[in-house]
Amino acid sequence: MKSIFYDLANIKLEWLNDYCKNTMVEYLGIEFIELGDDFLKARMPVNERTVQPLRMLNGGASLAMSECVGSMAANLVFDRSKYVALGLDLNGNHLRPVMEGNWVYAITRPLHIGNSTQVWEIKIEAEDGKLVHISRLTMAVKSRE
Repeated sequence: MKSIFYDLANIKLEWLNDYCKNTMVEYLGIEFIELGDDFLKARMPVNERTVQPLRMLNGGASLAMSECVGSMAANLVFDRSKYVALGLDLNGNHLRPVMEGNWVYAITRPLHIGNSTQVWEIKIEAEDGKLVHISRLTMAVKSRE
């Protein structure tokens, strides 16, 4: 399979994580852990920064994780010196709880990569592989010129 990502051989996970320092990504504890030909995967702790008062994963944290992972992937499919992808719409469904003290894992894959829009699906799973949340993120692709 040919990679969907621009210059995949030169994309380093360390660079992606460093790039997100001092942003919501770092605050929530999101860490990019795997990049394949057609996906990006990250993990996030379920802790005091990401839980709601019942000590389970906050739905807003799931949506934030979805946007962070989907947006990063969307911006890796083209030359960033020429284009940028910006969020247009995000929707999601919360399917099951995850209690504090665990990790969740998000994996995003494209449903559509066009010249002016992209649509990404983001699945968030618990450590046991059970589906916790699913989102769809639509991105606008804009020229930097």
